[in-house]
Amino acid sequence: MVAAICSAILADAGEPHVDARYMGVGDVSGTSAATQAALPRGLPQDVQHSDTMVSEPAGSGRRFRGWGMRNPSQGTHSFGVRALSVLTALAIAFALAGDAVARDRPTAPRKPRAAAVTRPAAPHRAPSFRAAARPRGPEAVHPNAPAPNRFAAAGGPHHPFASPASRQEFERHRAEHHAAILAARSRLPARPMPGERGFTGVPPAGETRFVSNEMVFHVPANVPRQTVDNVAQRLGLATVDTHNVGLTGGTMYRFRVADGKGVADAVRALEAEKIGVAQPNYVYKLQQDPRLAARTRSGDPGQYVLSKLHLGEVHRIATGSNVLVAVIDSEIDTYHPDLAGALVERFDAVGRPDKPHSHGTGMTGAIVAHRQLTGIAPAARILAVHAFSPEATESPQATTQHILAGLEWAISKGARVINMSFAGPYDPMLQLAMKKAHDKGVVLIAAAGNLGPKSPPLYPAADPHVIAVTAVDQNDKLFPGASQGPHIAVAAPGVDILEPAPNAGYQVTTGTSVAAAHVSGVAALMIERNPALDPETVHEILTSSAKRLDPNGRDDQFGWGLIDPSRALAEVDAHSALDARRSPDKPPAPKPGSVSLR
Repeated sequence: MVAAICSAILADAGEPHVDARYMGVGDVSGTSAATQAALPRGLPQDVQHSDTMVSEPAGSGRRFRGWGMRNPSQGTHSFGVRALSVLTALAIAFALAGDAVARDRPTAPRKPRAAAVTRPAAPHRAPSFRAAARPRGPEAVHPNAPAPNRFAAAGGPHHPFASPASRQEFERHRAEHHAAILAARSRLPARPMPGERGFTGVPPAGETRFVSNEMVFHVPANVPRQTVDNVAQRLGLATVDTHNVGLTGGTMYRFRVADGKGVADAVRALEAEKIGVAQPNYVYKLQQDPRLAARTRSGDPGQYVLSKLHLGEVHRIATGSNVLVAVIDSEIDTYHPDLAGALVERFDAVGRPDKPHSHGTGMTGAIVAHRQLTGIAPAARILAVHAFSPEATESPQATTQHILAGLEWAISKGARVINMSFAGPYDPMLQLAMKKAHDKGVVLIAAAGNLGPKSPPLYPAADPHVIAVTAVDQNDKLFPGASQGPHIAVAAPGVDILEPAPNAGYQVTTGTSVAAAHVSGVAALMIERNPALDPETVHEILTSSAKRLDPNGRDDQFGWGLIDPSRALAEVDAHSALDARRSPDKPPAPKPGSVSLR
């Protein structure tokens, strides 16, 4: 087309006279038919309405509008003038041709804009035909992405913070939530740690949950054995056994109290020697409703916990792979098909063999079942601690000594999570051990207890270093037997839960025990996602991501609400991104997978 324009103009103009003052393009009447035919149609308005006039020299008898060209019959001019005329014609032709192409080019349809904008507008960028065809922002879906799920439906980008404002909002929410956790804990009775001012190991009046003729005594490593033996002999105490406790640093003695002497009096007398910490040998019970635990059935893959917690989708992101979870409980059936390969090591704190028990087997299955049933963290690894032993027809029990021994062993083996599905009295030595374990980065999770709403807070759940768990049913109704209080952190499914039982069987169990095991599984998922998480952050994420079951927020029944593994994993990624910005030299390395905040 450009060639046609040039040839037509040159043929018509010959040796044109071009006046530099007149370069407007407008009416082409007066040019030859060939020139008019070659020029593009539909010129822009500013070109069509140009009224620039070019006057012909005197005597020409013709006037041209717009092109400023002289009729070739009126004379000839130099080669430079003719060259300038050709260049001018080419420039005009290229301009017109480019404008025509721009007009004829198809444009991609624009995406309709939302009526309201909830985020700051992005900086203006030149339109991109390729980008216009793909939506951006929360609704964006990669063409090769898998089918939508809860994570994709959440809509957030892979990077949790789209702007500094969103990061600041997240930090503000995190600080407020941490303050709320501390406010709830402040309502618990303040108890001095062993060695602090005001501490005493003498049991409170009316406390009877201990071995009636035993006590334990912890001395630091610098106290000689002979000193302890002399004191024990003078007070009429018989040494049953001793063992070193690396977790608390020192030696633990178990004494039998002479007949006719009360444990409280023996503790008071030994405390007066000021060489160690004395207390009763407290007793703890597993938290499970035995009436429901006695019901057994065949394995059923249709657990309601799967759909309630959306585990099918959660397990696409994390399965607790290789996270060590210690279960301090009764004897576990290590040969159960649903637990095959999950137990990596076992420790016997009782000192005698027991048959596999329904409680220990069921709690372990709630965490790692992976055949007919599906646990919360099916790829986690279990450190089995045999600390609870059945006595006659009673439910299995454990003492302070057994639990301390199990805690120390589990920590020495690298446990990241310790599940404690038992409850009992306040125990000074356990309080000290919980603090030491927490300081070592171990996540401690315990059952709230099954003594009902009028029960005082039970331990270790009420310890400030422990995540206390209550139980709800399939419809988020609170288990009526659950203990309540300001220490309750979260709720989890704990009513009519199908779990493994000894001898390759299955059972239905109810209680805060199995609810605690479910939360231990979620903690394992989070730690797999980011192994750098510390216990306090795990606590914050579990509670801040929980589904509120009370419209007014946290309460003493449900705590912060029902655990939500998908949101918990999303917040793990958000915390990881925040910590990476704060410490760019040591960024956390979460596992691959797209998780977004909702």
